[in-house]
Amino acid sequence: MSLPLAPFERIVKKAGAKRVSANAVEELRDIIEEYGLEIAKKAWNIAQHSGRRTVQKKDIKFVVQ
Repeated sequence: MSLPLAPFERIVKKAGAKRVSANAVEELRDIIEEYGLEIAKKAWNIAQHSGRRTVQKKDIKFVVQ
């Protein structure tokens, strides 16, 4: 699974960079995808523990706090 690169390039530029290499954008995407997957797994475990089959906003927020 790979998310599009353009949003990650915009993030780096919004942070103040004038230019950003393709490798940097790909690395940022890969790291954020990996982090997002970990968050989603933990949120899913919370939903299951709560007897739900739906991950809710509160599950995500709980994981990242």
